[in-house]
Amino acid sequence: MSKAFTKETDDEFEADDDLPVLPAGVKNYITPEGLRRMQDEFDQLHRIERPKLVETVSWAAGNGDRSENGDYIYGKRRLREIDRRLRFLRKRMEVAEVVDPARQTNRTRVFFGARVEYLTSQNETKRLRIVGVDEARSELGEVSWISPIAKALMKAEEGDVVEVRTPAGIERIEVVKISY
Repeated sequence: MSKAFTKETDDEFEADDDLPVLPAGVKNYITPEGLRRMQDEFDQLHRIERPKLVETVSWAAGNGDRSENGDYIYGKRRLREIDRRLRFLRKRMEVAEVVDPARQTNRTRVFFGARVEYLTSQNETKRLRIVGVDEARSELGEVSWISPIAKALMKAEEGDVVEVRTPAGIERIEVVKISY
């Protein structure tokens, strides 16, 4: 097969660098733990993974024909992925606004960083934590503060019933417990 059909350009890997993840005008709130995780990922990529990969790519480049050298081709691709992720993390950390939930004075209402236990219309008890866009992990029950459920819960108190717009329609949920 001709190299013309297998050659990848750097442009296709950098295309999503400039895509906005946050809606325009929205601040990038983040908890101290979320910022620490981003910093740890940045350090891991920058200080450990990238230097090892540069060494591998350099070794592979010295082995001759690069067009059929798997170590070189994969290494260069992975290097572009790492560089793209590093740029993304750097940009997001620069605009991050750290909000420490432990400093929240009004603990009777739902605000950023709150852990909320609520009852669904099917009498199921669910728990979530409201965090920043860059740190939300649904598998751990963490949702972004701009998600529909977080927006509905903001400023609610224990016992309040709020309506959440879901793909299936509007669901009513009752706030059972709030903690920080």
